[in-house]
Amino acid sequence: MGPGVIVMVADNDGAGLSLYAQAGQDHGFRLLWLLFLLAPVLFVNQEMVARLGAVTGAGHARLIFERFGRRWGAFAIGDLLVLNVLTIVTEFIGVSLALDYFHVSRFVSVPLAALTLIAVTVTGSFRGWERAMYVAVAASVIAIPLAAISLSHATHSVSVHAVASTAHPLRTHGVLFIIALIGTTVAPWQLFLQQSNVVDKRVTSRWIRFERIDTAVGTGLFVLGSVAILAACAAAFGGGPLSGAFVDAGHVATGLRAAAGPWAGALFALALLNGSVLGAAAVTLATSYAIGDATGLRHSLHRSWRQATAFHGTFVALVVLAAAVVLLPRTPLGLITVIVNVLAGVLLPSATVFLLLLCNDREVLGPWTNPRWLNVLTSLIVTGLVVLFALLVLTTLFPGLPIPVIALVLAASAAVGCAIAVLLWSRRSPKQDDTDGGVAPQTWTMPPLETLTRPRPSSGRLIGLVALRIYLIGAAALVIAKAVQLAA
Repeated sequence: MGPGVIVMVADNDGAGLSLYAQAGQDHGFRLLWLLFLLAPVLFVNQEMVARLGAVTGAGHARLIFERFGRRWGAFAIGDLLVLNVLTIVTEFIGVSLALDYFHVSRFVSVPLAALTLIAVTVTGSFRGWERAMYVAVAASVIAIPLAAISLSHATHSVSVHAVASTAHPLRTHGVLFIIALIGTTVAPWQLFLQQSNVVDKRVTSRWIRFERIDTAVGTGLFVLGSVAILAACAAAFGGGPLSGAFVDAGHVATGLRAAAGPWAGALFALALLNGSVLGAAAVTLATSYAIGDATGLRHSLHRSWRQATAFHGTFVALVVLAAAVVLLPRTPLGLITVIVNVLAGVLLPSATVFLLLLCNDREVLGPWTNPRWLNVLTSLIVTGLVVLFALLVLTTLFPGLPIPVIALVLAASAAVGCAIAVLLWSRRSPKQDDTDGGVAPQTWTMPPLETLTRPRPSSGRLIGLVALRIYLIGAAALVIAKAVQLAA
């Protein structure tokens, strides 16, 4: 038990719980299907990185640098660093809003959370860090009694004046909100954290079956927590005066107290606090691992501050920076949370493409490379994300377009293109044996990474990566434009 459970439960972080609460408050139960649809996508991605870590003994960022070169490695890591710093900010926003419900000033709660994270992580004890994460994983189940209370006691007689605020509702609907939900559920940082944590825990290929079970259990816990939060808010606010009036997670806690009683508000605030602290620990550690991979410096929870100064120093710097941003006055907390997760959604295709290429690299994974059905499934996931972004572009430029018709046309075109690409790829791929040099697949591990022959550059791969870069630049520009529009 370990990497899979921790990463999956950390997916229900402060930003995630805020968005699931918004989905329930603004849309009722209508988006519940999306969480069940995203759960297998999340498992597939995390199974691939867990397999990469166990077989190769190398972190995700290091593999990208070694197999694609420094230019593309910098491209992948640069996007991750920007997104992760913003995500850590949203985690401290969650801490601030959660403890504000209990009348604790953010100038107390945020520094205290930051000091706690630093104290747990820089001890040089992997087992100590892991046990602290298990405590947070166990605490995440408080979302279940919250849902039970809201479903059984919620009434819609609450007065709007009971939760009156000078803040305006956050109007994020349609494609933008769907992308945000996807981005918070299947976030790029999870890939880097689980692979590096599998390596740091010293899991090898002989334990892959158990790591898959670990990841599956974590996926179940993720679904349980996210569905509980969405259901609680849908039951408490549906059809009432606060339906469609989401402002931020702090107002959700206050609204639940008014609609379903003080226990509901307190449990949501505690779930938000727990998720935010666990998420901050996970995202910050993923960033420190990635920087260590990119620089070649020591990066392990087994090493003390003196043995891995850069690794622990990076962790501390990121925590302090994020905490300082949250303490700035007049920070639009709800808007930052949504926009950061929209960015995560539009950047996800890039991370998934690199993951897919690595999991089909025979030099790296030998007999552990992806089966054909998994390549098809992952290609469909990437295609679906790109279609969503194309739909966002079209609905932004031409607001009067019929969304269902445009979505259908885009999906059909993408499906045809994806099918052709998969067919061509499968014809060019050499048939793989079940063993490698007489070694059983269960015990096969990658030779030293430096001894591997780097893949020969091809025009197809170059064109694809360049197109991916152009897509990301355009996506980031559009998300920033939408953020300005929402802020206005």
